Amino acid sequence: MAIQTIDQLPTPSLILDRAILRRNLKRMSERLRDAGVTLRPHLKTAKSVQVGRMAVEGHDGRITVSTLAEARYFTDGGFKDILYGVGIVPAKLPAITELRRKGVNLRVVTDNLAVAKAIAAAATSGDTFSVFIEIDSGAGRAGLPFPALPGLLDIARVLHEAPGVDLAGVMTHAGHSYHHSTPDGIAAVAEQERRAIVGAAEALRAAGIPCPIVSGGSTPTATHSRDFTGITEMRPGVYVFNDLDQEFIGSCGAGDLALSVLASVIGHYPHRNQLLVDAGALALSKDISAQEFQPKVGFGTIAGSSTPGMAVVDCSQEHGFVGSDSPLPYADLPVGSRVRILPNHACITAAAYDRYYVVDSDLDGGKSVVDVYDRINGW
Repeated sequence: MAIQTIDQLPTPSLILDRAILRRNLKRMSERLRDAGVTLRPHLKTAKSVQVGRMAVEGHDGRITVSTLAEARYFTDGGFKDILYGVGIVPAKLPAITELRRKGVNLRVVTDNLAVAKAIAAAATSGDTFSVFIEIDSGAGRAGLPFPALPGLLDIARVLHEAPGVDLAGVMTHAGHSYHHSTPDGIAAVAEQERRAIVGAAEALRAAGIPCPIVSGGSTPTATHSRDFTGITEMRPGVYVFNDLDQEFIGSCGAGDLALSVLASVIGHYPHRNQLLVDAGALALSKDISAQEFQPKVGFGTIAGSSTPGMAVVDCSQEHGFVGSDSPLPYADLPVGSRVRILPNHACITAAAYDRYYVVDSDLDGGKSVVDVYDRINGW
């Protein structure tokens, strides 16, 4: 590897601190193991085989993905139990079959009776499927709403009675946990999540239908839940890197953000108390999730800045406008100097890049590039 230090990298570049990554992985791994809950990390955040292998160390290797491209990539990387966590449509079943024929237990999700029937019909040709029924635990995105659970038993019976179809269980994503910023608030959502999927599982079992896996998901609820009773696995994702949104929610501390964007200063504009960097909307994304609790973080904050509130306050496609309520330190940041920008939402920011330049703050403060990890994009 020719590149030795981050000063030799092109900008913008995606920087991953391996030391922080390892601490984040260890913390979640130990928390769920101590709770008696299996970890099925959602690798839509990292989209990297190297990170995925680290995330499942000490566990049974099951993972979650959000695209078929990820499913293929992680299958090629040797993963054998993969949940494709986006509602399946019949047109995608041949792609699922193709991967399952390679020996991977690629599982799918539905909340729809017509899709369940399509899966059952596809299985009559000798191919097999493993299916989760999705439950809406309050996020209002997908799933059967709890406690009504319309059609749950009808969907479950179609799947359970179909030869070649394994009804794996029920799953949910407590995405509404992202709108709370106190441990008590997130714990309340976690309990709502738990009651929804455990209640659905109990309804199935009472009808004589097995429900072996009860799967919850979200970094905040995995971090702050006070009761995992009845849950068999959790699917947190962004915890591997964390970001400003997770920091302000309270799922991590300021020192737990493993990901940053390396950018160059390309202009000084003291008359408006701004400078420009070469990381704009494509390099940072226009996700403003962290602004819900900290409105002045803009599109990312400047790591290690001694100037309070220094952030990318606006961006165009390739330009980031850095500002602050305090005077900017132009002398410390001449044109050509470099800054590292902490993202609002690590998953969306990382999506613009095809690799991670890996540093290790435990070795030399993160100045040297110690590795390069690949990642998969697209669908």
